[in-house]
Amino acid sequence: MNPPSFKSLLAGLASLRLTVFLLLLSILLIFAATLDQVHLGVWAVQAKYFHSFVVVTRLAGTPFSVPVFPGGYLLGGVLLANLIAAHFTRFRLAWKNCGIWLTHIGLILLLIGEGVSGLMQRDSQMRLDVGQTKHYAESFRDTELAVIDATNPAFDDVVAIPSVWVEEQAPIQHPLLPFTLRATAYYPNAMVRLRSTMTDAPAPVATLGDGAELAVQPAPVTYKPNENNWPTAIIEIRGTDGLIGTVLVSALLVSPETFTYQGRTWQVALRAKRDYFPVAITLQKFTHDVYPGTSIPKDFASTVRVRSDDGREDRQVRIYMNSPLRFAGRAFYQAGYDNNDRTSVLQVVRNPAWTVPYVACGMIALGLAVQFLIHLLGFARRRASAAVAQPNVS
Repeated sequence: MNPPSFKSLLAGLASLRLTVFLLLLSILLIFAATLDQVHLGVWAVQAKYFHSFVVVTRLAGTPFSVPVFPGGYLLGGVLLANLIAAHFTRFRLAWKNCGIWLTHIGLILLLIGEGVSGLMQRDSQMRLDVGQTKHYAESFRDTELAVIDATNPAFDDVVAIPSVWVEEQAPIQHPLLPFTLRATAYYPNAMVRLRSTMTDAPAPVATLGDGAELAVQPAPVTYKPNENNWPTAIIEIRGTDGLIGTVLVSALLVSPETFTYQGRTWQVALRAKRDYFPVAITLQKFTHDVYPGTSIPKDFASTVRVRSDDGREDRQVRIYMNSPLRFAGRAFYQAGYDNNDRTSVLQVVRNPAWTVPYVACGMIALGLAVQFLIHLLGFARRRASAAVAQPNVS
């Protein structure tokens, strides 16, 4: 039995039945994700169903996970291959098909753009009080362990350690740090309380900073959009001459834990992961208008001063709904407000492929219009030819 040829494999990949089957699987994937959103929330559903090659589920009572359904990346990739293969097998490059080619190229771009966005897009948040200046935005979900050399009052030297290293509870040795860090405990979500307010307070878990006065209460991870998880960890710090001490760090704590070592002042904090950019943004004014007689927002906007680190940009920009600031590869959207209208909340989106959907949709619309005009002109020519060929009956 001869193995299938490349042409037969290409024909099978370009099959219309495969297209319908993939679309059916996509509908089922969306339906399952919609139902599961009640339990997992928007971000977790996107990661589990759409930003994955395979949807996995954990077997009850075991630590093992098994694949149960193809994920969004897999379905989108096979759909993309199916569409490209169809062009090599069923469509000929001719003027009468140029509208179809434009439409399908637009669809291909749309699929590629979604894949790139899913892999590379990063969303973060910037909270600014009136008069405040920031060079960074903070992640909604990801955290980092920040170790700060605060000895010099003029500036801080910061070493940011990904939280996944903390979760692994393995020793962390950074070349810029004179000591080793290791998490002896990590909680994806926990509350931190003063031990003095508890009747049955546990023994202290920290020996450095204010952590000796605090107690950790683990909490289940929440996926509700209006609730937050507060990652918490117990960090053991060891120098070359032995144990320096233990600190309690939590995303719930505002101030970092401070200690001294080798004549230098150090700070440790578990905080939202920061995205630094080469521009300083200062909130100069925030306005919030509502519809008369109601508390429904009509318009809210931030007037900011934008100053680049290289000194080439220094301008004033008004950010309002559907009118973001685009700078340094990021888009700054007006997302909300707080603190009696003195705090503006900006959503910062970093997406290298943000223009691809616009180009793709433009090509799809142009392709459909071109193909319609080609058929319309062909129909008009046939009507005109039929009218000329028809004999006059007197």
